[in-house]
Amino acid sequence: MPTLRNRLFTRNGHTVCMSKGADPSDLPSVRDAMPLEGDDASAPIPRSRVVAWAMWDWATQPFNSVIITFVFTALYLTSDSFIDPELVPLGEGNEDYDAAIAHLTSSLGWGITAAGVFVALLAPVLGQRADASGRRKAWLGVSTALLVASMFGLFFVQAAPSYFWLGVGLIAAGSVMSEIAGVNYNAMLVQVSTPKTVGRVSGLGWGLGYMGGIVALIIVVVATGADWWGMDTSNGMAFRVIAVGCAIWTILFGWAVFVFVPEAPRADRPTVGLFQGYVVLWNDLKDLWRHARSTLWFLLASAVYRDGLAGVFTFGAIIAAKSFGFSNEQVMMFGIAANLIAGASTVIAGRFDDRVGPRTVILAALTVIVASGVLVVALQAVGAVAFWVLGLVLSACVGPAQAASRSLLARVSPKGREAEIFGLYATTGRAASFLAPAMWALTIDITGATIWGTLGVIFVVLVGLVLLTQVHTPADKGASTHA
Repeated sequence: MPTLRNRLFTRNGHTVCMSKGADPSDLPSVRDAMPLEGDDASAPIPRSRVVAWAMWDWATQPFNSVIITFVFTALYLTSDSFIDPELVPLGEGNEDYDAAIAHLTSSLGWGITAAGVFVALLAPVLGQRADASGRRKAWLGVSTALLVASMFGLFFVQAAPSYFWLGVGLIAAGSVMSEIAGVNYNAMLVQVSTPKTVGRVSGLGWGLGYMGGIVALIIVVVATGADWWGMDTSNGMAFRVIAVGCAIWTILFGWAVFVFVPEAPRADRPTVGLFQGYVVLWNDLKDLWRHARSTLWFLLASAVYRDGLAGVFTFGAIIAAKSFGFSNEQVMMFGIAANLIAGASTVIAGRFDDRVGPRTVILAALTVIVASGVLVVALQAVGAVAFWVLGLVLSACVGPAQAASRSLLARVSPKGREAEIFGLYATTGRAASFLAPAMWALTIDITGATIWGTLGVIFVVLVGLVLLTQVHTPADKGASTHA
């Protein structure tokens, strides 16, 4: 039986084995099609390699949970420290004050949107070069180091309006580096899993990531409760120190993947220049359109809903703080609970991924997210308890949807081109990355209220859900037939 690699793709101009009239749904099952590094797909993977790979998620999660979601942006960068000082005494409830805060939250959304453009331009060609040169780990190292540098840079964002865009710029730069690192990190999934374990290994990585976020948030809560042990916290110093702590955290826990996970072998394709890489990208997209259209449609559908998922976590804490009146301590406690539930649900969902197929897991998670997001807006008058319940439900669904998406793509990526395909995954995702932050910012700009940004993000998730219902991948056919 031909492998998925031979059925799906051309290679340097050679003829593809799949006939032009073949239906991608007739491809072999996931058990047969799953690409793996090495000759023996059934060979056990050393536990140290799996744990080392998953620890990178643990190491880098504080950038997402502490800096982007629950602490630095929600409690500091979108606080009244960065609005006109004359408006600060007016306080919440004043029209001008609230409008100024809403402007900060929408501006953050526009900044994150801009970051996506750079990822869309760089991710695919960098993935190609990493595959062709056999240097996935090297590219992961460079991008991780630049992510750490961006976190260190946040120390210089003082509590004054003139520093707002420096903070947004550094967070945007960190987002770019995090996404590019993720291209190579995700591609390494096939080096640490087998066809039977890819779902649970992917879920383990996401789960450890959320657990890392929990521990980091607990440390922040303890430091806050101890009043920072007498440290001068004026001029935003506490938040600036938190950013430095996140950078150090990444260094302390992120090194294992570079020691215990071997470098991938060089792919059977030539290394091309940066601009020539876009020609290769175009040819690869045409190849997918001709011979693996279902996979291409999955990339496009996932681009939309994954951007919505990112928006849920990116702006969730801002909604809690600005629309439901959560205090700093409440936001951080919610962050701990959200990461705990998200981590546990992701690990559990990994088991279902291997049994019922990743598409089923994704559809179920997205449906619950849409319903919960609408209720968050509808029940705002109920107060904080509504956000606690519905926010935790949202958190329980985001991780499984993300992990199952990575698992599905790993199952259908051809051997030797994983980083390139995950580059396409990042590219299609970032090609639509303007959707959630733009809808967030646009609805806030139109209404003048942060709460309505919730519906903007949920609308993006809904569109992705509808698109996914029209996609049936070879992986799902295989996944549904084995346990």
